[in-house]
Amino acid sequence: MNRRLIGVPAALALIALAGAAVAATTPALLITGYDTATVEAVDGDTGESLATVDARVADGFVKRYVGLSATEELGEREGMLFVHADSAERAYVMRDMVFALDIVFADANGTVTTIHEAAPESRPLTRYEGTGRYVLEVPRGWSDRHGVDRGDRLVIDRS
Repeated sequence: MNRRLIGVPAALALIALAGAAVAATTPALLITGYDTATVEAVDGDTGESLATVDARVADGFVKRYVGLSATEELGEREGMLFVHADSAERAYVMRDMVFALDIVFADANGTVTTIHEAAPESRPLTRYEGTGRYVLEVPRGWSDRHGVDRGDRLVIDRS
């Protein structure tokens, strides 16, 4: 068999292996785009609208893992909505983040269960824990500025 023909499959295998290694160490490269949702924070007692955010939706493992780490800043009406299959105990970290966030946990009905003010990345990574099916990340201080608190609701429109 011709030695050149043997080298071609070996070279292709090395290229594929290198590509897989890059993708494994840089998951953001695997993301081709995000769906979006409008998320409205509503007062849990009065039903009054408190604030609205246009959010990118992270509803798969890679998108949830990468989160906002490839983002340099968020506007006041921007955020990311993390969607899980069910409501459970969760922990979020600020991996590769350069700006602070509010991390808002909400159960399957959208009821806010926990709000954390999270600082940019630190080592070791701080775990921000809460219970929820949904987790909304917005600019730090957003919850205070709009009066969003535990017991309020997130109304999610993915249309």
